[in-house]
Amino acid sequence: MRRLLVFVLLFAIGVALPLGCSAPNSTGGDGDGSQQVLSIYNWSTYIDEETIPEFEEKFNVEVQYDTFESNEALLAKIQPGNPGYDIVVPTSDYVESMVAEGLLAELNHDNIPNLKYLDEAFADPVFDPKNRYSVPYQWGTIGIGYNVEKTGEDITTWEQVFDPKYAGRVALMEDARAMMGAILMYLGYDPNTTNPEEVAAAKDFLIEKQDVIATFAPDTGQDLLDQGEVDIAVEWNGDIFQLMEENEDIRYAIPEEGTIVWTDNLAILSDAPNKELAEKFINFTLEPEVSARISNYVKFGTPNREAIARGLIESEDLENPGIYPPPETFEKLEYAVDLGEDTALYDEAWTELKVAIGK
Repeated sequence: MRRLLVFVLLFAIGVALPLGCSAPNSTGGDGDGSQQVLSIYNWSTYIDEETIPEFEEKFNVEVQYDTFESNEALLAKIQPGNPGYDIVVPTSDYVESMVAEGLLAELNHDNIPNLKYLDEAFADPVFDPKNRYSVPYQWGTIGIGYNVEKTGEDITTWEQVFDPKYAGRVALMEDARAMMGAILMYLGYDPNTTNPEEVAAAKDFLIEKQDVIATFAPDTGQDLLDQGEVDIAVEWNGDIFQLMEENEDIRYAIPEEGTIVWTDNLAILSDAPNKELAEKFINFTLEPEVSARISNYVKFGTPNREAIARGLIESEDLENPGIYPPPETFEKLEYAVDLGEDTALYDEAWTELKVAIGK
């Protein structure tokens, strides 16, 4: 996702990273001296350096931790057959599609009592009513990261992003539903429309603005921005805020016209080797102190009401409208939802777009 945990850190704290190898499905811990192994498949750079070792020590288990860069990569890994993962972290609409495909297990809420700490806004999401299959992990927006020294102005609207003066200096997201959804909102349409003419209008808009587009970045827009290869990057907000801690010229804005809001969610695969252990991990991350620590580190919003109520979120983050938008801004945010067979409209339009502009 996104997100700021370097592989070296994980090696240093003893978490195994097979880098694409099949995850183990050990179910030890039965008195033979072996440990249970919990296999997690999460977005890259999306957890602090303390949570995994603390969980391992508390429950006397080992965590096998692999990472992916997109929801599409997650599905590509899982759909042919689970290589042994217990927990995955799909985004909102992908929870719906994975449930429809039978890929996710229904959660036993008795094993996750810390669900009581969820903010009501995340406790019964449209993409997973009553959190039957998933638990919110982090949430945020898709917005505008930019280098103010290079742009010479604050970039706060989609209109500015596509200004011809930024030709070849803008990175868009390699995410058909999110990027097309945002453009549909800019054009005044529903980001979940199934009207072919409206989807085509979003595609045509991007083709028309192709001179501005340097590349479609697969969750690497923040890196391109940091390296000076682009001046503007449409990205997940937390990725940009992490970058801002290192580069004082970087800014983030939620577009004034509105944008996509998303939730990344902890879910358990239907054939997970260690379902109860996975539920223990989910419950552990819902501890207010743990939840706050993760959010403070990755710079995304916590869905944990109690973490905020106890004052555990860093004040500069809590007061940052790019992380915790005020109500008037939140009203302009919309989820991308699973469209079932109609998702093909977006996939086809995206393919046509990429072919047309050759990027």
